[in-house]
Amino acid sequence: MTAVHEAAAEGSGVIVKKRPRNLLPYLLSLPALLVTAGIFIPFVTAVYYSLLRYRLSLPQFRRFVWFQNYIDFLTDGRFWYTVQVSLTYTVLTVVIELLLGLGIALLLQRTTRFNNLAAMLLLLPLMVAPALASLMWKLMTDPNFGILSYLLSVIGITGFRWASDPSTALFTVVLVDVWVYTPFIVVLLLAGLRSLPRQPFEAAALDGVPKTFVFFRITLPMLLPYILTASLFRLLESIQQFDIVYAMTQGGPGNTLTVFQVESYLQFFQFTNVGRSAALLMVLWAITYFLSSVFVKNWLRLRERAHGLS
Repeated sequence: MTAVHEAAAEGSGVIVKKRPRNLLPYLLSLPALLVTAGIFIPFVTAVYYSLLRYRLSLPQFRRFVWFQNYIDFLTDGRFWYTVQVSLTYTVLTVVIELLLGLGIALLLQRTTRFNNLAAMLLLLPLMVAPALASLMWKLMTDPNFGILSYLLSVIGITGFRWASDPSTALFTVVLVDVWVYTPFIVVLLLAGLRSLPRQPFEAAALDGVPKTFVFFRITLPMLLPYILTASLFRLLESIQQFDIVYAMTQGGPGNTLTVFQVESYLQFFQFTNVGRSAALLMVLWAITYFLSSVFVKNWLRLRERAHGLS
């Protein structure tokens, strides 16, 4: 009923019932609001505890120290070592997985039965929980009875300690991470390659353009948004990695692999230092927020360039 009809009805003394407000938009947005609350409440809680000097073993000394936990990080060698290990692990895993993923995606670019079957088989590592995959690799790399240690001994390499040696522990966990998550990169980049327009490649083939020129000047620039997307997902996952590192080494040997999540876990459950543990998580959040902002800005810029808007 229009506003004119409503006014006429009111003037004639007819009682008009107001239509009930449509609740469907509110009901549809309710799950998103619940998810937001589920994220916001733990975040605020972590901020609160990061401003405290609070040990579970000494609850009577709990008090606000505001930003003292963060200030202490500036002169704490253990904290800077955690930053170094976390960034090293992140860079190694993301770079290796991108290179391997891009190479495999290029090999599987053509739509054939064999390539489709190979792409399906490559998804198998993603179906295994990272913690279970780590335990499997821990058995395979056992220096005494692991199958991989045996294969190394066959070619004359003996005494390789894998995750139990500080000099090879990082290599071992990076190897497991690459095995688990490279298929994720392959799936994203393969989808990107198969969605690229064919006209530039057909024109290059007719003109006899070298394949290296086609890859670096046509394929790679058009694939950059997909590469940035894959890099962002893997970067955020790698810098927050816990399952693989803890299942393989528990942060060791010693403190060799005390990445952010492992160090925070140890501070809370081993040293009962709630304030430091929460402050570490907030520093990790700040790093991931900064990195994701940089990646998203570059992704938007590349998308605008691709659409001819810049």
